[in-house]
Amino acid sequence: MFDLVGKAILITGGTGSFGKRFVKSALERLRPKRLVVFSRDELKQYEMQARFSDPCLRYFIGDVRDRDRLHRAFDGIDVVIHAAALKQVPTAEYNPFEAIKTNVLGAENVINEAIDQGVQRVLALSTDKAANPINLYGATKLCSDKLFVAGNVYVGKRDTRFSVVRYGNVVGSRGSVIPFFLAKKRTGTLPITDPRMTRFWITLQQGVDFVIDCVQRMHGGEIFVPKIPSMNIMDLAAAVAPECRTEIVGIRPGEKLHEVMVPEDDARATVDADDRYVILPAFNRWEAEPYRNFPQCPDGFRYGSDTNTKWLSRPELLEMVARLEKSGAEEA
Repeated sequence: MFDLVGKAILITGGTGSFGKRFVKSALERLRPKRLVVFSRDELKQYEMQARFSDPCLRYFIGDVRDRDRLHRAFDGIDVVIHAAALKQVPTAEYNPFEAIKTNVLGAENVINEAIDQGVQRVLALSTDKAANPINLYGATKLCSDKLFVAGNVYVGKRDTRFSVVRYGNVVGSRGSVIPFFLAKKRTGTLPITDPRMTRFWITLQQGVDFVIDCVQRMHGGEIFVPKIPSMNIMDLAAAVAPECRTEIVGIRPGEKLHEVMVPEDDARATVDADDRYVILPAFNRWEAEPYRNFPQCPDGFRYGSDTNTKWLSRPELLEMVARLEKSGAEEA
């Protein structure tokens, strides 16, 4: 196990919903020697400094597209959590070159600078949309996943290791459906893309806890997939606003009916590791010894939101909605 306590940690995209919750948890549990928040939004950094003022914190204005800035920011860093990305599906469809610059070329910059600066562990955040992608956002994140897995081949004799965490929709994050539905309650109508639609769901805290755990467990090249519940969009609508009518508006461009986190073609390289699936790299330097005692997923296995064995119950949905209404989406 890699000990995270007392390490110098940097998080790219650190002023986002995940970044803020990660910083809070890191300060409480990891006692970092240095904790660097790296992002390009000075207003969010200003607001974040008012909330978090621990002496170990450093705020770096910068963009993952700028390798020189990454070179300076990574100096003396032990661990990098790569959360920076352009994440909105419609935005990526309309601005494809910008998504590629951040999500693909930015990933390359992070990998190269982590190697050159001797960073020990790099964990990149991915998305269920990277599995069998049908939109540009998913395609850029799949490319990013491949780059981080392959990065382990490029390190030579250095100790740098790269792995990926892939999970589903984050409850209450900016742009997610629950805050959207809560805002629409006042109109009396909830727009539904398709009543059959299902999604994986994870809370911000669960995502942060999973990332911290994976950094400590990673050997390099794994794609970690948590076992999390699914939810049907109509069940969610009934929990958020049972008094509202629903209006079917159709699936948006680049949107799937169901999401997949382990495609069938990856099953032969995937092990069932208790609370998670681990997609093992085709090439590694450590063999598969750490995962030898876990069963391999059978041929044809697929981990999809529609065939999931775990589903959010109505009481769980109601509790989730009440918590969001009380604390606000940003603090979910």
